Amino acid sequence: MTTRQRYIAHLHLHAALSEDQYDDIIELVSGVTPHVQAVPPNAVQLDLTSALRYFDLSPYDLVQMAKLRLKGLYDIDSSAGLAGNRMLAAMAADASAPGDTTWVPSGQAAAWLYPRPVTALPGVGRATAATLDKYGLHTIGQVADVPAATLQRLLGAGPARLLAERAQGRDPRPVTPLAPAQHLLADLVLDRDCLDPALHHRAVLGLADRIGQRLRGERQVAGRLTLTVRYADRSSTTRARPLPEPTSHSPALIAAALGLLASLGLQRARVRAFVIRADDLGPAGAAHRQLSLDSGDDRAHATEAAADRARRRFGQGAVYPAALAPGPADREP
Repeated sequence: MTTRQRYIAHLHLHAALSEDQYDDIIELVSGVTPHVQAVPPNAVQLDLTSALRYFDLSPYDLVQMAKLRLKGLYDIDSSAGLAGNRMLAAMAADASAPGDTTWVPSGQAAAWLYPRPVTALPGVGRATAATLDKYGLHTIGQVADVPAATLQRLLGAGPARLLAERAQGRDPRPVTPLAPAQHLLADLVLDRDCLDPALHHRAVLGLADRIGQRLRGERQVAGRLTLTVRYADRSSTTRARPLPEPTSHSPALIAAALGLLASLGLQRARVRAFVIRADDLGPAGAAHRQLSLDSGDDRAHATEAAADRARRRFGQGAVYPAALAPGPADREP
């Protein structure tokens, strides 16, 4: 049976991206292929193999299409590498000038790889490079020609085996879509020490609402919240509690977070930062929601879904809780 040739693209984005912008990029390139792996903070890898027939384009043209979408929709320039596996694609992207694409065809991988310095291989740091340099092993091709037993004497069995595989241009790792996070964090570092309980309340409310938006965006629910408060003297206090039921509903998360804040009894504490952590995450589709006879509960969820759609279309500032509306002190004169 013939193994189908894989085509992996590595896109390096020449931009400083926020977390929300990076998520948008992942969503955009997922329109080219569903097989997208995030490589934070500013790169993505795509397995184009299954998308070639759908778009009826060559691998190279498919990469160019993805780059044009990034430029047209987000004004982001990118360099790209295209090869038969993830390692070679990433190395090809590193070798590409901004805006360029380097394609390493399967039959030419060795010719492209072997003349390159051994430090171009992932995982070869200063110590390994120095050891190889002592024995005249400066290029990847020279390392590829060294007997396995010799490499083992120089580096040890495990590192030698891995280096030999990489020097031969082998990388069996598949492109794996981003796995669901084990937890979510939202934090706020204040510009100055804050003693105002009303501002503490506002900060925690905003963080809990942000956690709710992220959970819904990733179609997850949380079963537990943890609040950490860091003070001006660098000490901190942490409180945690399970939620009555797994949820991504912002009002429920806000109520739990504010309950944690109240349990701390901060009064006039000099607070420097707040962190909210959502744990016990699970898929929203598998979560059980307690039935309610209150029609207002359904309306609240429908309103929240509409607000999420508005944020996705018009930006985060399009909709926010009334408690977070700018006050007189927040407005410019």
